[in-house]
Amino acid sequence: ISSLPYTGKQAINLGVHKVRVFTRKVKKQLLKEVVGKAVWDINNKSDKYHTPLPVEEIIQRAEGYIGKEVTYCVFGSNCEHFVKKLRYGDQVSD
Repeated sequence: ISSLPYTGKQAINLGVHKVRVFTRKVKKQLLKEVVGKAVWDINNKSDKYHTPLPVEEIIQRAEGYIGKEVTYCVFGSNCEHFVKKLRYGDQVSD
Protein backbone atom coordinates (compact mmCIF):
# COMPACT_ATOMS: atom_id res chain seq x y z
CA ILE A 1 0.00 0.00 0.00
CA SER A 2 1.37 3.45 -0.83
CA SER A 3 1.05 6.53 1.29
CA LEU A 4 2.07 10.11 0.70
CA PRO A 5 3.98 11.64 3.62
CA TYR A 6 4.57 15.41 3.67
CA THR A 7 7.81 16.60 2.03
CA GLY A 8 7.18 20.31 1.38
CA LYS A 9 4.74 23.06 0.50
CA GLN A 10 4.69 26.28 -1.47
CA ALA A 11 2.07 28.64 -2.86
CA ILE A 12 1.09 29.60 -6.39
CA ASN A 13 -1.03 32.50 -7.55
CA LEU A 14 -4.21 31.69 -9.47
CA GLY A 15 -5.53 35.08 -10.46
CA VAL A 16 -6.21 36.97 -7.26
CA HIS A 17 -6.10 33.80 -5.16
CA LYS A 18 -3.03 32.27 -3.58
CA VAL A 19 -3.27 28.46 -3.48
CA ARG A 20 -1.07 26.19 -1.37
CA VAL A 21 0.74 23.42 -3.22
CA PHE A 22 2.04 20.38 -1.35
CA THR A 23 4.71 17.95 -2.51
CA ARG A 24 4.49 14.38 -1.28
CA LYS A 25 6.93 11.54 -1.77
CA VAL A 26 5.21 8.23 -2.49
CA LYS A 27 6.20 5.55 -0.02
CA LYS A 28 5.29 1.87 0.25
CA GLN A 29 3.67 1.26 3.61
CA LEU A 30 1.11 -1.15 5.07
CA LEU A 31 -2.40 0.25 5.35
CA LYS A 32 -2.55 -0.65 9.07
CA GLU A 33 0.55 1.52 9.64
CA VAL A 34 -0.89 4.46 7.71
CA VAL A 35 -4.28 4.34 9.42
CA GLY A 36 -3.05 3.63 12.92
CA LYS A 37 -5.98 3.85 15.33
CA ALA A 38 -8.05 6.15 13.10
CA VAL A 39 -11.51 5.02 12.04
CA TRP A 40 -11.74 4.21 8.33
CA ASP A 41 -13.74 2.24 5.82
CA ILE A 42 -13.49 1.26 2.16
CA ASN A 43 -14.79 3.88 -0.26
CA ASN A 44 -15.51 2.45 -3.68
CA LYS A 45 -18.39 4.83 -4.41
CA SER A 46 -16.77 5.81 -7.71
CA ASP A 47 -17.18 2.21 -8.95
CA LYS A 48 -20.71 3.08 -10.04
CA TYR A 49 -19.29 5.74 -12.39
CA HIS A 50 -16.03 4.07 -13.49
CA THR A 51 -14.80 0.51 -14.04
CA PRO A 52 -11.84 -0.36 -11.79
CA LEU A 53 -8.70 -1.59 -13.49
CA PRO A 54 -7.55 -5.15 -12.77
CA VAL A 55 -5.92 -5.42 -9.32
CA GLU A 56 -2.56 -6.41 -10.84
CA GLU A 57 -2.56 -3.25 -12.97
CA ILE A 58 -3.47 -1.03 -9.99
CA ILE A 59 -0.59 -2.53 -7.99
CA GLN A 60 1.82 -2.12 -10.90
CA ARG A 61 0.79 1.52 -11.37
CA ALA A 62 1.19 2.20 -7.63
CA GLU A 63 4.62 0.55 -7.54
CA GLY A 64 5.66 2.80 -10.43
CA TYR A 65 5.15 5.84 -8.17
CA ILE A 66 7.20 4.59 -5.20
CA GLY A 67 10.01 7.03 -4.47
CA LYS A 68 8.60 9.72 -6.79
CA GLU A 69 7.34 13.12 -5.68
CA VAL A 70 3.75 14.07 -6.45
CA THR A 71 2.43 17.64 -6.26
CA TYR A 72 -1.04 18.47 -4.95
CA CYS A 73 -2.89 21.74 -5.09
CA VAL A 74 -5.24 22.35 -2.17
CA PHE A 75 -7.50 23.63 -4.95
CA GLY A 76 -8.75 20.61 -6.91
CA SER A 77 -6.14 17.85 -6.62
CA ASN A 78 -5.47 15.73 -3.55
CA CYS A 79 -4.45 12.24 -2.47
CA GLU A 80 -7.97 10.92 -3.10
CA HIS A 81 -7.62 11.98 -6.73
CA PHE A 82 -4.24 10.18 -6.87
CA VAL A 83 -5.83 6.95 -5.62
CA LYS A 84 -8.70 7.29 -8.11
CA LYS A 85 -6.18 7.69 -10.96
CA LEU A 86 -4.48 4.48 -9.81
CA ARG A 87 -7.78 2.58 -9.50
CA TYR A 88 -9.55 3.84 -12.63
CA GLY A 89 -6.73 5.06 -14.90
CA ASP A 90 -7.59 7.55 -17.63
CA GLN A 91 -11.32 7.29 -16.86
CA VAL A 92 -10.69 9.96 -14.19
CA SER A 93 -9.77 13.37 -15.58
CA ASP A 94 -7.11 15.67 -14.10
